[in-house]
Amino acid sequence: MLTFPISEFHERLNKTKQRMADAGVDLLMVTDPANMNYLTGYDAWSFYVHQMLIVIMDDEQPVWIGRDQDANAALHTTWLEEDHIIPYSDDYVQSSVKHPMDFICDLLKEKHYDKKTIAVEMDAYYFTAKSYIRLTQGLSSAAFKDGTNMVNWVRIIKSEREISYLKQAARISENAMQVAFDMINEGVRECDVVAEISHAQISGTEDFGGDYPSIVPLLPTGDKTSASHLTWTDDRFKDGDPVIIELAGCYRRYHSPLARTAVIGKPPEKMQYVSDVVLEGINTTLDAVKPGITCEELEGVWRSVIERSGIKKESRMGYSVGLNYPPDWGEHTASLRPEDRTVLESNMTFHLIPGIWMENMGVEISESFRVTETGCEVLAEFPRELMVKPNIRLA
Repeated sequence: MLTFPISEFHERLNKTKQRMADAGVDLLMVTDPANMNYLTGYDAWSFYVHQMLIVIMDDEQPVWIGRDQDANAALHTTWLEEDHIIPYSDDYVQSSVKHPMDFICDLLKEKHYDKKTIAVEMDAYYFTAKSYIRLTQGLSSAAFKDGTNMVNWVRIIKSEREISYLKQAARISENAMQVAFDMINEGVRECDVVAEISHAQISGTEDFGGDYPSIVPLLPTGDKTSASHLTWTDDRFKDGDPVIIELAGCYRRYHSPLARTAVIGKPPEKMQYVSDVVLEGINTTLDAVKPGITCEELEGVWRSVIERSGIKKESRMGYSVGLNYPPDWGEHTASLRPEDRTVLESNMTFHLIPGIWMENMGVEISESFRVTETGCEVLAEFPRELMVKPNIRLA
């Protein structure tokens, strides 16, 4: 069953082809699984082997190419006709002799596309250096261009149905964050908390289930809160431990990330101070969101607040977010940071995560939001505060 009307897929494809035409590209080779999903609906855990979607200017449908045993997944999840689903045999999989790109080169030669201008997603996670070498060797008469993020920039403005999926993902985020806060206590193992978070993410709500998120729950604890991307251990929480919880609800591959910082018992004075500054910065920044403001200008609003308090943050404080697959839920386009002059438009969606990481502590409080015609809409409804957990020692 398709997650969007075929007309919406056609609209996305036409916008992609317009970008191709502007760049002088005849064929676009798509290997980012999120972009494959966006243009066709393809959804399977098959990206660990080579697969590709080829967008051809003079073809009304893209061509999906992948492992033979994954072809039925394309039949089940995409709007493509069967003659546009082309599998390669299993002897191409992880072979020291054959490579799936050899199969693709032979196919394009048969179709007389071997002398065209071809764009490839050079900076996509699943497009390897070897893939590029085999393509350029096998299609030596073609001209290659960098097509990185060509589809991503089409994705940045969401349709109303995409927004509805993001809002459903936000409901899952709320539930998962509440489960995390309820579970965290002295004597509880970190891994047990994450197990309950993951259960909440997948089970979703009574009305709809969840999907696997592109990033596992992040749960740095104690002085490790100074490191933003640690996961969990089997250690037990102690009285006074701060805990950063970063997670996302995911619905039909659309993500609504959410981060909070919790403390078991009384928060240290410095952590309370930093969290107050972060909260002031978040609230002021959200108030400034509107169509027409640039990413750089919005980051400047945040920076003006925190620098009055003597706190500095060198990393970006937000990024576009939405449809994705592991290992990331970000869209790799607009970032809220200096020198990014992307102009905000209605129905862009961002993860605003102005985390502060110091030598031995950190604070993360984040919100995902949609740009509206007059301002912004925060997607999740969850208390925006430093979460203080009264210590109840568990036997």
